[in-house]
Amino acid sequence: MQPNSRRGPQRIVAPSRNDPFLRKFTEGIGGPLGRHAAPGIVSPGFFTVERVLVLFTIVSALLAVLIKTPCRVGGWGTPDQFYAACYSDWPELFRTRGIGDGVFPFLTEGALFEYPVLLGLLAGAAALVVPGEGGTALRSLQYFDVNALLATGAWIATVIATMRLAGRRPWDAAMVAVAPAAILSVFINWDIFAVMLATAGMLAFARNRPVAAGVLIGLGTALKLYPVLILGAVLVLALRTLRLRPAVLTFTAAAATWLAVNLPFLLRDYESWRFFLTFTQDRPAGYSSIWFAWNLTVERAGGTGVGPEFINLWAYLLFALACLGIAVLALRCRRRPRLAQLVFLIVAAFILTNKVYSPQFVLWLIPLVALARPRWRDFLIWQFFEVMHWWAIWMYLAKETSGGAAENNLDSPYYVLAVLGHVLATAYLMYRVVSDILEPDGDPVRRGGVDDPQGGPFDGAPDRWALRRRRPVSLETHAAPAKEAQ
Repeated sequence: MQPNSRRGPQRIVAPSRNDPFLRKFTEGIGGPLGRHAAPGIVSPGFFTVERVLVLFTIVSALLAVLIKTPCRVGGWGTPDQFYAACYSDWPELFRTRGIGDGVFPFLTEGALFEYPVLLGLLAGAAALVVPGEGGTALRSLQYFDVNALLATGAWIATVIATMRLAGRRPWDAAMVAVAPAAILSVFINWDIFAVMLATAGMLAFARNRPVAAGVLIGLGTALKLYPVLILGAVLVLALRTLRLRPAVLTFTAAAATWLAVNLPFLLRDYESWRFFLTFTQDRPAGYSSIWFAWNLTVERAGGTGVGPEFINLWAYLLFALACLGIAVLALRCRRRPRLAQLVFLIVAAFILTNKVYSPQFVLWLIPLVALARPRWRDFLIWQFFEVMHWWAIWMYLAKETSGGAAENNLDSPYYVLAVLGHVLATAYLMYRVVSDILEPDGDPVRRGGVDDPQGGPFDGAPDRWALRRRRPVSLETHAAPAKEAQ
């Protein structure tokens, strides 16, 4: 298919024309974007897509700070921080882990910190710029503000990386910039930094820089575990295309980077280094996991819940089975899946089977949803249930910590329903992504002969190996002329 030489630069996809859900809401502002605007061709002046997305993110960050106002004004005390839904781990860890008293995780001898090395270093470094001494209320507030400012920068970087990963669909990154669940949870913990590194790693891979991708993924894994799951998707696509060199380079760089960060602390103070692993292994079912919801339900009925050993075994087993199923899907489907689709499925499976689901874990999925299933209707359905879960967890924790009046608390059956809503909404998104993999003609990203904007060395690569014998599939096989809905 020869490009139209008279058309000039390739247009970007306008959501008001391309997305069936958004198209219904554009009449009040003049209707869908018309052809004379020529997105991607006519200069927008100052308000480029990137600048508009940055403005969206800044406004969202201001709203996120506003939500924390009750705690910023009245302090992070229990149970008020739960009733006001303004809880954050930052001031809590600042006070209770000795960070406010000068303890620097992984550098102070004998200090225990239940997070990976790079996150501990980030937590300690942020405290260095807080004036004064001790874990006072004022310094806790200042520590929160320092981390919120840094997290906003990481959020902006994540939005820009998502925009560049999206190729002709830069406006899909608006999902990351304005996601309601992100606004509510971005200032709870440091997860946005891991999300930034994971997204940047995917961007480096998309630009055929596997070593840089591995370094970024290794750094992300040294901060939070989940970025390492990207490597599973890379491995499956490498097997399907038999382009193994990019995968080997990415894996090697990721492992070397993770070791470079962790090895000095492992050798210096092994007990402090391994505390994260033992804490994760020994902890019981964590809030909002399927295991915690099961235990609540069983114990309310008079039974006995499951313990850490049972959960560890079955959580790992179920996740392994899910990964096996995703790999079989990717190696048997008619057309090779996109990298973002596989990464989303793997991370979503990890979240659903994990022994804990903290409210900020939703940040892991938001950029992946924007890349894997960029449809606003599905996105907002999922966000609705995540917001309901965000509200329910704080009301349930208020009940557990306050002993207050019953009308102010959320009873456990309603909390379990909120957890179930989060699980089913995430499973619904997984179903939609699997449907796009099985029927790639319905994938909005692949319209107009596009293969895999995030695939890097796999983009446009012919299939070389699959679990069933088929004629090798190349990009040209699927690139028949098709007029994209603009």
